[in-house]
Amino acid sequence: MSLELKTQMEKINQILPTHDIKLFSGRSNNPLASEIAEYLGTTLEPITIKNFSDGEIYVQIQDSVRGDDVFIVQPICNPVNENLMELLILLDAFKRASAKSITAVIPYYGYARQDRKASGREAITAKLVADLLTQAGATRILAMDLHTGQIQGFFNILVDHIYATPVIVNYVKNINTEGSELVCVSPDMGGVKRTRALAKQVGAPIAIIDKRRDKHNSAIACNIIGDVKDKICVMFDDIIDTAGTICEAARMLKEKGARDVYVCAVHPVFSGPALERLQDSPIKEVIVTNTIPLKDTYIPDKIKQVSVAPLLGEAISRIHDDKSVSSLFGFEIEYKKD
Repeated sequence: MSLELKTQMEKINQILPTHDIKLFSGRSNNPLASEIAEYLGTTLEPITIKNFSDGEIYVQIQDSVRGDDVFIVQPICNPVNENLMELLILLDAFKRASAKSITAVIPYYGYARQDRKASGREAITAKLVADLLTQAGATRILAMDLHTGQIQGFFNILVDHIYATPVIVNYVKNINTEGSELVCVSPDMGGVKRTRALAKQVGAPIAIIDKRRDKHNSAIACNIIGDVKDKICVMFDDIIDTAGTICEAARMLKEKGARDVYVCAVHPVFSGPALERLQDSPIKEVIVTNTIPLKDTYIPDKIKQVSVAPLLGEAISRIHDDKSVSSLFGFEIEYKKD
């Protein structure tokens, strides 16, 4: 290459814009998005989102995103349909604005519980939402603690699935107890793998609650497999919805001689009478993350919320820099209990 051509190329490179992380937030969990931005040492990019008088959602990106790596933080939480539609419109806007890549950062993936046909003539909404997100323009998904791991296979685009376990583990390790007094309890057979991972990291045995589900949002705890007498029990689940099952399980643990019962969950859905049930239950503390914001004006003192912003921020940074995301499974969160 001649010296003259090289000089011209250097001048062109100086003129061309650099493509940094562009972080945007929908309206479903702006506080979490702001924490992620703070972790990344950046700010949320300006965007206009509003509703027309009939409820339709309007989106306008304020600055150019042409050729940029765009990350949109938007959990699909209550109001689920509103937030899902808003995310789809956001994706469409960025696709039409010629973004280089569009990653939907979905801390809570709504409609995930309908992931198969449990009986005839049912919809599989987890797959439907995956198709909608892809068609709207997402080129990658960053999700946290999907209800079932196979949902990753519903997508024909890249899915990075990370876990809030490091945050939960850090909190559990700060519970004042000897390791021999602690037992990790799975609230059902489906959560055994998740509970075993927690137990391994805190050095505790596991117990399992056998429950039967006869209808949606309702299950009955039937039996406990394992020793819980005089133990500090830590139940770990991905979602607390109406809290009926978890409160019943806590009462059963106390009846079997458990000294204290702690409950850990990633996604605080808290629908219906959940908060009242938790307050009236024998549970000592309920530890949840901020994948879903706690919007209720009445939040019982026993509910403690810890942040997953460092985990999500680190994942976003690594995706942008083409680094390993799977190494986040050993990522340590510094958290000190009050």
